[in-house]
Amino acid sequence: MKSATKSKRVSAFASELLPERELRRIADTVLRLAKFTAAEETEVHVDEVANALTRFANNAIHQNVAEHGLTVSIRTVTDGRTARATTNRFDEDSLRSTVEASLSLAHSQPKIPNLLPIPGKQRYRRVNRFIKHTAALSAEDRARAVRRACDLAVKKGQVAAGIFSNGQSQSALANSRGLFAVYRETHSEFSITMQEGSAASWAKANSADVRAFDPQKLTARAGEKAHLAVNARELAPGRYTVILEPAAVLDLVGFLFYDFSATALADKRSCLNERMGKQLFGQNISITDDVYHSLQQGAPFDGEGVPRQRVVLVDRGIPKNLVYSRAAAKAAHKQPTGHGFALPNEYGEAPMNLVFGGGDSSIEKMVASTERGLLVTRLWYIREVDPYEKVMTGMTRDGLFLVENGHVTGGVRNFRFNQSLIEMLKNVELLGPAVRATGEEAFEMVVPAMKVRNFHFSEVTKF
Repeated sequence: MKSATKSKRVSAFASELLPERELRRIADTVLRLAKFTAAEETEVHVDEVANALTRFANNAIHQNVAEHGLTVSIRTVTDGRTARATTNRFDEDSLRSTVEASLSLAHSQPKIPNLLPIPGKQRYRRVNRFIKHTAALSAEDRARAVRRACDLAVKKGQVAAGIFSNGQSQSALANSRGLFAVYRETHSEFSITMQEGSAASWAKANSADVRAFDPQKLTARAGEKAHLAVNARELAPGRYTVILEPAAVLDLVGFLFYDFSATALADKRSCLNERMGKQLFGQNISITDDVYHSLQQGAPFDGEGVPRQRVVLVDRGIPKNLVYSRAAAKAAHKQPTGHGFALPNEYGEAPMNLVFGGGDSSIEKMVASTERGLLVTRLWYIREVDPYEKVMTGMTRDGLFLVENGHVTGGVRNFRFNQSLIEMLKNVELLGPAVRATGEEAFEMVVPAMKVRNFHFSEVTKF
């Protein structure tokens, strides 16, 4: 009966998250129950998500869904062993069973040499990424925006497909040494593909504040590019000057994030091995990890509750610093930077809030400065070929255009590329302003558009 009561309570908050006091109550219950077990230390994560999505295709909405869920993840430590168990029920009996399951799993694990005690109380810098306007966006609001997008597609003789979503989430982390951290945020996303005949183009935006982007403008941009892509010509493979829009930059440089992990470097799985402190990229490339940047999202604490620090990773082309979990920091005689994943895990840590330094060159200026090159909307199906030289392969998609004498002159059939990211970041000629970008192959980051010379396209694709 208790479980049913709690499930109804979750359902009652279909468009509203539980109050912080309820998260704390759940965490306190877990810690209280764990005191009567063999657990020497206990950590609990409480995560709640409420998401809604409108999906459309062929100029009409065909799906509208919403979900609201809460999970409780409990890690126990006993005799140098640790394990985690998770439940989506938060009545007392279910929480007790999950504590016992975590302990049972821990007993079956090997001892972890030098397992650190869990951290005590921490202080966190406040961030506010919960936007009431986004949380309040209704299915009707999304439907009206989608209808305007589809009406524009019909007017242009095109076919629209995509999604419009919004939601809210919150996380609480507590442990038996008195640590308690809580964070909540909203999120919204609009993605659209416009098709005209066999030609298509795409636009997408993502933000904590749904008012930060205009679905109509994204639709119009995708529609204009789809029309321009009609009757695309085929060019020979080779090395081209490219103008990479932010989504294309994101989905490439996103593959660098784990290379800045101290654990990856210690395991010799990073492209930065033997390269720290040396000129690796162009002098116009600077990268920080900064969860506090105004365009970022994410909690100001890591998976163990350690406060996240702003870390300069690359300064004018020179890799300067790595990020450290508590364990990696102890091994390297460093201070933790607040980038560790929840334990137990095999990855250690990684920077999750990358910010690339930008410039003042708009895409229009980049085009105007280009005698002959290609404008790339986005990339897809990207895979790593050589992890140390960071050679990636993938394909262009949804808008590849020829630039001649400072003008976009028409569409081009898609290419496959084989390109080293290290080489690419040595060959950046111009940078646009850094913006929050979203793609399909990497998580959101703050990156600029880039004009890059000698980008290697290896073959023409079949579409």
